[in-house]
Amino acid sequence: MRLLFVAAGSPATVFALAPLATAARNAGHQVVMAANEDMMPVVAASGLPGVPTTGRPIRHFITTDRQGNPETIPTDPVEQARFTGRWFARMAAASLDRMLEFAHDWRPDLVVGGTMCYVAPLLAAHLGIPHARQAWDAIDADGIHPGADLELAPELARLGLASIAEPDLFIDICPPGLRPPHAAPAQMMRYIPANRQRTLERWMYTRGERRRICVSSGSRVAKDSYDQNFEFLRGLAKEVAAWDVELIVAAPEEVAGALRAELPGIRAGWIPLDVVAPTCDLLVHHAGGVSTLTGLNAGVAQLLIPKGAVLEIPSRRVADYGAAITLLPGQDTPEAIAESCRELLASPGYGKRARDLAAEIASMPAPARIVPVLEQLA
Repeated sequence: MRLLFVAAGSPATVFALAPLATAARNAGHQVVMAANEDMMPVVAASGLPGVPTTGRPIRHFITTDRQGNPETIPTDPVEQARFTGRWFARMAAASLDRMLEFAHDWRPDLVVGGTMCYVAPLLAAHLGIPHARQAWDAIDADGIHPGADLELAPELARLGLASIAEPDLFIDICPPGLRPPHAAPAQMMRYIPANRQRTLERWMYTRGERRRICVSSGSRVAKDSYDQNFEFLRGLAKEVAAWDVELIVAAPEEVAGALRAELPGIRAGWIPLDVVAPTCDLLVHHAGGVSTLTGLNAGVAQLLIPKGAVLEIPSRRVADYGAAITLLPGQDTPEAIAESCRELLASPGYGKRARDLAAEIASMPAPARIVPVLEQLA
């Protein structure tokens, strides 16, 4: 069987799909991972053959409409969610011709797309083959999809569709304790961290004498970040570096180098978070879905500071469960961050609830057990 997995323009989207894609490949199926061209090294590092969907990076579709006009991210949460659907849809429209050309040559039996990989259902509809959607994380995309329907109206009209087709199979990796009551029926699957690896050093898998805090702003942060993620990460690092803790900053090397120059003595760089997270007492980050699930998988308490309206609701769910503290925009002052970190480190209840979620995750079906479901679907 030939399975085409479709990720997007950030490493996190590749990491999220890699465990199931690898499980299908290990079962003897032919597997290809599609993603933006600049993600091909990440796909290759995951041990998968890759094909580019578009030569343009994700930033282009966020900041530019189809006519080349500049876009501004709305501040209203509802409009921001729809805007997210629109730019993911623009990326899908730009990818469709290349994916149709590839599919004509390779002829997949099944397309598996990530949460907002809208080229996957479009491609499946053109080919008349099944489409599975695998959640990247625990983010509810119901408010995002309508924006994609509007943006893709021309492409949908050519298929005789009014909206993006529902998947033939929905695979969810959200632990049951965090699933909202209205969540769609799904084939549940265990979340497996699949980040980029590097040669391990002893400090990565052992604990030191001081409490360990890992801070991050995701895999796409850059020094010229258009969404202010660099300044967010820099501010976090400066705040935590002044405390009597061991600080680790998880960031791409270009960003990490700038932080090391400013804050000598900190450990900063691209780290295997799946290895390091279990050694931490606390994770502090931007509330990205993959980062959050990696922390929960390790049973570690978290301070979530969502950067983007679509991250706020899932962040509050983790806090409501008792495994984290969430600081929404306007609440994330240096004083509030410091107070929240002290609370998380001092109160064992947060770690206990995080370990409860880790146990839930561990009890979910492993990706290898989902491969027969894909076989039956195809």
